[in-house]
Amino acid sequence: MTGSTVSYTYAVARDADGSLEDALAGLPGVADAPVRLVRAEQDADVVVAVSPVPMQDFDEDALRANLEDLDWLESVARAHHRVIEALAARTTVLPLRLATVYLDDERVRLMLEDRRQAFTERLSALDAHVEWGVKIYVEAAAGQPDEPPPDTDADTDLSPGRAYLSHRRAQRHAREDAYRDAEQAARRVEDAARAYAVDRVQHRPQQGELARGPGENVVNDAYLVPQQHAEGFRTDVLRAAEGLPGVRVEVTGPWAPYSFATPAEAAPLKRAAP
Repeated sequence: MTGSTVSYTYAVARDADGSLEDALAGLPGVADAPVRLVRAEQDADVVVAVSPVPMQDFDEDALRANLEDLDWLESVARAHHRVIEALAARTTVLPLRLATVYLDDERVRLMLEDRRQAFTERLSALDAHVEWGVKIYVEAAAGQPDEPPPDTDADTDLSPGRAYLSHRRAQRHAREDAYRDAEQAARRVEDAARAYAVDRVQHRPQQGELARGPGENVVNDAYLVPQQHAEGFRTDVLRAAEGLPGVRVEVTGPWAPYSFATPAEAAPLKRAAP
């Protein structure tokens, strides 16, 4: 890579056995740059994965514009995630925020030295835990399609205007029922999660380009779950929408603990008593 570069950071990790260099060998990072490790001088087991990236793409003005470019953003996010997943396959990681850059590796090292104790404590807290994403959707179909009502025998005695209003009223009632069902599904998810999860982060529901798939996203949570309970968590949470037409529960993961790299502001879930 030619020209001026800055150091793009992916994650803090523990490299107790020195195997992470091998895990990252040949793995392309952001801008197809090689990934390397920056180590703390006082504790060589704690590392930050970094890549050199073009300065002109990550200065303040360029980054503001690039974050509006969905193709650029997706490319960076995929590379960011790829590196973190390679690390997470071998060790506990603290994913860093997307597009976090430092002037050079020495600035990364100074940051690592300054926050080493906090990083070490958080790595210990997240050891052998994974993140699951749980989204609840109110399906668009729950209120019937937003189209003029078809001619039916039931509407033959109504004027077109009254038939239209009747149809809209039925839509509204069905929609209200779906939202009530979504609240019930959310309670079921929370009840199921208490048997497994040790922490939860409540994210803002996704909208616009981020909201993929049918329906309206009304719940967007992340749960921190011990690895040995991962499949039990997934199985029980997916049952939360059973018997609730118009509601869909989506479970994604397991992931590296993206939402828990720093202590959550929300109060942690309490584990159910054995």
